[in-house]
Amino acid sequence: MSYQYKYPRPALTVDCVVFGIDEAALKVLLIERAEPPHRGKWALPGGFVGIDEDISVAAARELNEETGIEKVYLEQLYTFGEPGRDPRGRVVTVAYYGLVNRVEHVPRAASDAAQAKWFEVRDLPPLAFDHKNIM
Repeated sequence: MSYQYKYPRPALTVDCVVFGIDEAALKVLLIERAEPPHRGKWALPGGFVGIDEDISVAAARELNEETGIEKVYLEQLYTFGEPGRDPRGRVVTVAYYGLVNRVEHVPRAASDAAQAKWFEVRDLPPLAFDHKNIM
């Protein structure tokens, strides 16, 4: 039997803040969005959580789908839910973070990412959505 909710339900996403260390500087992994909204802008890897998917599994899946990077320990950071943070509607995101040896994790763009690459934390491009706040 289906149930009708009295209140609208927001969508749920995950975003991954993956830091990479090397001898030069602390970097963060970003993707260039290949699809709207914010096509052509840089963003944290992430996406929608499947209806029957664990949130932490969704974070690892999205990171792998968009960057080819896997086997990264991700820790839940914070939940961001300000109305208007996503132009597609009411979307709440759970942010995860991880730290890797950048040399051992070479990104390759896939899925809905046009590019995936490391940026110095102190010199980030303009970011899509509210990803500057997440950073």
